[in-house]
Amino acid sequence: MLGRMICLTALVVLLSPAGDVQAAVIWTDSGAGHLWSTPENWSTGKVPIASDHAKIEGLPGAIVANEGAVAAQMHVASSGPRESVLTVDGGSLTVAAWLIMAGSAAAQADIEGTFNINDGTVRLGRLDIAHTGKGTLNMNGGSLTVTGPTTIAGKSKAVGHVNLNGGVMNVNNLLMRSQAGSVGTIDVAAGTLTMNGDAVSTLQGYIDNGWITAYGGNGTLQLDYDVTNEGRTTLRATHLLDPNPADGGTVGPGQVELSWTLPDPCVPGQPVAVDVYFTDDLQALEWFTDPAAIQVVGKQSVTSAVVQAQPKTRYYWAVDTYIGDPNDPIFGPIFSFVADNLAPEVNAGQDVVTWLDAGGRTGNLDATVIDSDAYTVQWTVVSEPDDPNSPDASIADPSAEDTSITLSALGEYVLQLEAFDGEYSGSDTVTISVYYDNCQAAQSLPDYVPLAGDINGDCIVDDVDLALLQENWLKDSLLTEVWLKVD
Repeated sequence: MLGRMICLTALVVLLSPAGDVQAAVIWTDSGAGHLWSTPENWSTGKVPIASDHAKIEGLPGAIVANEGAVAAQMHVASSGPRESVLTVDGGSLTVAAWLIMAGSAAAQADIEGTFNINDGTVRLGRLDIAHTGKGTLNMNGGSLTVTGPTTIAGKSKAVGHVNLNGGVMNVNNLLMRSQAGSVGTIDVAAGTLTMNGDAVSTLQGYIDNGWITAYGGNGTLQLDYDVTNEGRTTLRATHLLDPNPADGGTVGPGQVELSWTLPDPCVPGQPVAVDVYFTDDLQALEWFTDPAAIQVVGKQSVTSAVVQAQPKTRYYWAVDTYIGDPNDPIFGPIFSFVADNLAPEVNAGQDVVTWLDAGGRTGNLDATVIDSDAYTVQWTVVSEPDDPNSPDASIADPSAEDTSITLSALGEYVLQLEAFDGEYSGSDTVTISVYYDNCQAAQSLPDYVPLAGDINGDCIVDDVDLALLQENWLKDSLLTEVWLKVD
């Protein structure tokens, strides 16, 4: 079970572009706690500011734990020592221009950088994971947003890897293996990758090449555009055991059912037994010094187990399977979830198409909120037509889940319903499109098909259409010249 041990050591290596002569603020680690926020840990005796070029070399490296860590550019392990580390345990880090891991002006391939993001918020202008050497991004939690390009493995000898174990990695675009000979890979576990625009074909190409995997090849990838996140491509993964609660998810405290899908046995028809371990102590599961203390299922052919979860606590669990030798289990990965109060689930209702009647329209807002605790709601108008001759939208009772609204202008209204349970809030929006009459409203629908015979396009086949037909009866617009020259 020692094979379960996960190494979370992290390094980040950053390189400045050629020609950059800005003096660097160098990490010395001379102060206490390895904290970025400690002035004594920097060569200038001051924490880097937004215009500085921060340079980190060596182990154990810098730890960001507070809000407000900034730099203009960063490079780490650009010249040695061989390994360097940057870890974000919380707070925020903003690097306006670029952060380059394992990059050397001398094109060194023997430098290593690993960037751990365990929690907090990171915003970068550009990210290079392994420019000339070896770079690893361990995304374990929090969020990473890159507004410019992201490259995994730049130069020909570069080796770059991303472990998407948790959190959300938001990129503008992604280039893997930019030069021949470079090696760039991503393994998706409980984390999520999103990319701006429709990048399905790009990511699918990387997947087909074997450069992006799920759970080390033991899972499946889910890829969509404009479904999970509006206007973005989203990549997620599910382990073949299909764990529930979902890896990295959140459930309510109290009684929790753990469930999984059994793999196929080596011998058809033979039952597959499992060992299941559950704990709030990650080290107890990694080191496995007292397995009996954390075991909830022992060599049984079952697909679920019930455990108790305390609020505000992260739990870890694993399913080891016996598909062949009854004395040789196949170790499963460590899944995790948080037991916490769940935010209200809000459905503001279906989008609406309507039209004005006598200069106005009143309609019902039918919403649904699901929460185990008491909650309050509030309707607000997010946007509405800019018509100075029409009054603003009027919600009868903004604090009621189901209420009504009066509209008087042509155009699009966007309303938001927010529910608050005293700790967390959830929200959803509904769009109401208002047209001049019911024909325009009908014609706005995506499945609208004009009626045969509706010559004047008023959504009605009547005497007006018949008169138009009779007016042109037996007339034609056929060509008479058999060889017509067209300018």
